[in-house]
Amino acid sequence: MSAIKSVRSFHPLIGSSIERRIVPRKRNVTPTISSFLCISSGGRISTRENNPHTTIHWRLFSSPSEENNNKSSSGKKKIVFLGTPDVAATSLRKLYEASVQQNYEISCVITQPPKPRKRKSTPEPSPVAKVAEELGLQVLCPEKAKDTDFLDQLQYDIRPDLCITAAYGQYLPKRFLSTPTLGTVNIHPSLLPRWRGASPVQRSLEAGDNPVGVSVLYTVSKMDAGPIIAQQEEIIDENDTATTVLPLLFDIGTDLLLQNLPAILDGKITMDTAQIQDETNVVQAAMIDSAEAELKPWEESARQMHNRLRGFSMWPGAFLYLQVGEESEPTKFKILETRVLEKADDDTPHVTDQVTPGPNRKDGLRLVSFDGSILEILKLQPATKKPVDALSFINGLQGRTVRYVRTPEAITA
Repeated sequence: MSAIKSVRSFHPLIGSSIERRIVPRKRNVTPTISSFLCISSGGRISTRENNPHTTIHWRLFSSPSEENNNKSSSGKKKIVFLGTPDVAATSLRKLYEASVQQNYEISCVITQPPKPRKRKSTPEPSPVAKVAEELGLQVLCPEKAKDTDFLDQLQYDIRPDLCITAAYGQYLPKRFLSTPTLGTVNIHPSLLPRWRGASPVQRSLEAGDNPVGVSVLYTVSKMDAGPIIAQQEEIIDENDTATTVLPLLFDIGTDLLLQNLPAILDGKITMDTAQIQDETNVVQAAMIDSAEAELKPWEESARQMHNRLRGFSMWPGAFLYLQVGEESEPTKFKILETRVLEKADDDTPHVTDQVTPGPNRKDGLRLVSFDGSILEILKLQPATKKPVDALSFINGLQGRTVRYVRTPEAITA
């Protein structure tokens, strides 16, 4: 396949300079229309002539100065923001509000396509798309970031100086990364190189990390491996969960980015001046599987179970099978809130599968792990029922005993 060819010339009928790009297409793709013409809002004309193997892009320049100037009409640097969930929407709003006093503007927002947010609901825009619409910003929702038409629009129409990503949720191809003149930077909620990957906050809480932290870094082809612009640690409470820690770290990360953004836009901070990551300290944050959500007191300590619940609070949660009454079938309970009880040096509880109320009226349900450590359950939810606090659950026992049981798979293994 031949390379892209580009020719720029003055068009006498239009009275402006135009750029003609011939882009090779895959030879096994046959166009449904032999010739068509479309004009985008950015002034690019795309035509696929009688040759089914090339697409010709024409870029129209309204004046000679536009041809050589990549700044916006306001003279500010152009930033493209990529993100999807609520935490990214908050970052977008902060960046937009700060742009009033800064030498940049948000020229475009890229997010995931609309999808159902609840079961059987109609597709709706992402939180980032909703905020972008509220702020009057252009929004693009490509199915894949590697889509050729999307990359063409980014390169030839939008022409960003800098891209900023915050929980966008798609891999960015090399062509994307080579488009912005100042590169792409990312807000990543961990102290890199520890916890590279899809679930950094969840894995750091599961591991019991404290402090946690956030990194602002340049994006490269290898996931979360780019040089680091800035980092900040944050001490958290031992009972904090991903539900609260994730937005906290994105807030800190956005502020950290804003502190460094002027130097990035001025070229004082670059890919070459940022701190290279130490590959010997890399820890991967693997994607979470719902099968990991089961708490296993027969082989896990109270601290391990508590930390997993903290990390998995947003999804998939944590569960345990409990038998309420000697003759009943085990029921799956979602465990919503716990704490680890400190025991005295001379107090070694008897290891048992029985889950018992604490000695005081406001105590939770106490579960003794295989190593003698104690996990106190403060809030739980029986399958298909509403959540209840431990006191309400205990009041409903009416003298029945409660035991934890292994899953049927574990019993038969």
